[in-house]
Amino acid sequence: MTSESPLEFAGNDRKAVTAPLIDRARFAPGDIVRHRMFDFRGVVFDIDPVFANSDEWYEAIPEGIRPAKEQPFYHLLAENEDSSYIAYVSQQNLVADGERGPVDHPQIDAMFEWLDQGGYRLRAIHRH
Repeated sequence: MTSESPLEFAGNDRKAVTAPLIDRARFAPGDIVRHRMFDFRGVVFDIDPVFANSDEWYEAIPEGIRPAKEQPFYHLLAENEDSSYIAYVSQQNLVADGERGPVDHPQIDAMFEWLDQGGYRLRAIHRH
């Protein structure tokens, strides 16, 4: 659901972006998620209320699977079977991860504390 009052913020390229207010993002920093179509999982470390990456990045996604820009996009410390990396994924393409085990990414320990019940909590130095 969106509100009728837009929000303006500066994205990666520092241009002002007008974004509808989003009532709620499905995931929060520290949540472990999995991509719906591709075989990778990751930990959310930041959220954009709407798409805030480059037009080139967006246009590189095949049109048939290109997500809408008007939804939250998540920055993930991601892993797959072969490597770890940073991913930028739309809300519609993420689901909660069922594994409940730690994510193997070299930057995890610097940003998060592992919780015994599964999931991560931002270290105090990174909280707003």
